[in-house]
Amino acid sequence: MQVFGILGNPVEHSLSPPMHGAAYDALGMDARYVTFEPDRNDGADAVAAAETLGIAGVNVTIPFKRDVFDAVEPDDVARRVGAVNTVDLSTSPPRGYNTDVAGVERAFTHHGIGIDGRDAVVVGAGGAGRAVAFALADAGAAVHIANRTVERAESLAADVPGATAGGLDTLGRVADADLLVNATSVGMEPDGDETPVPAEYLHSDLAVLDAVYTPIETRLLREAEAAGATTVDGAWMLLFQGAAAFEIWTGRDAPVEAMNDALRAELG
Repeated sequence: MQVFGILGNPVEHSLSPPMHGAAYDALGMDARYVTFEPDRNDGADAVAAAETLGIAGVNVTIPFKRDVFDAVEPDDVARRVGAVNTVDLSTSPPRGYNTDVAGVERAFTHHGIGIDGRDAVVVGAGGAGRAVAFALADAGAAVHIANRTVERAESLAADVPGATAGGLDTLGRVADADLLVNATSVGMEPDGDETPVPAEYLHSDLAVLDAVYTPIETRLLREAEAAGATTVDGAWMLLFQGAAAFEIWTGRDAPVEAMNDALRAELG
């Protein structure tokens, strides 16, 4: 039996176990996906322990994405983003990846939304914002990063080819943009019915991805749909980053439909 898992703290509410479990069942694999919750200071040590135990691969979530970076050999994408969310423990040294980048690109592609040559606004310059900004820039978009702390947006923009940056007072750029991604936690339960972008900037030529998936339909997505925009909920990004991890570990095409059914059953 192969064993895969996820490192996080806290991790008990992770949606990865049912999603990956559904993939193994769909393909008849003798495999299990389990959770690991090491002390918040022990992320790198947990990778070494998992390798010793013969774990085949792990996903990595908060707060370990940067800690684990130093315990693996990161690929080019993970190196540029500066964070690892997937580790292949079948290699020596373990290989680190950031499949959040693939999750963004595949979420848009799945919905028939082109990225190349588009103008994109990313709200947020944290960990999710970094992955989103790199994903869009790598796929050919012109990226503007809007963040509450301007200096943080400018720091990220300096790393992302061709990106520009500003404070939340630059959100008016959404009115002329093709793509919008919320990479903040604004709108996430249980903080209330909030949105990071005023509805007046939303329009029918816009495609909107909200990285928040609890609730699955955020206020931003409702208001975007009302404006005639194309909407993509955050579960698609979560799904496709998981599918990319599955493919790295197994070398097989991920059974995306089965994984999506399991994920959305958990989300209700």
